[in-house]
Amino acid sequence: MEPIVTERNFTQEVLASPIPVLVHFWAPWCGLCKLINPQLQKFQSQLGGNVKLVGINADSNFKLANAYHLTSLPTLILFEDGQILHRLENFRGRDDVWQALQAISFTCATSRVRSRQYQTHSV
Repeated sequence: MEPIVTERNFTQEVLASPIPVLVHFWAPWCGLCKLINPQLQKFQSQLGGNVKLVGINADSNFKLANAYHLTSLPTLILFEDGQILHRLENFRGRDDVWQALQAISFTCATSRVRSRQYQTHSV
């Protein structure tokens, strides 16, 4: 299970993170939210330490759910440098989730390349 983030530590754990963060908005009553946890863990392990995976209980963190206009669960949002890079929602099943994760893995890889280029040019 991914680390739990709340309204209290969202800015620190997500918006101010030095690496991209994939936020999994879920709820205890959401069956698909539970079913995709193994896929999320696999996705994170594929990317190593280059992406952080966190979970937010949308029912317990109503302000965040409203701020990000959640209309369905699960909703996955990829943040980098405090900005939304991808928003994934309206899944019909685990296959949809896996295809979406594969699509954003390219974004994470590209992001790492940009970061390395920036570091190289700034030295």
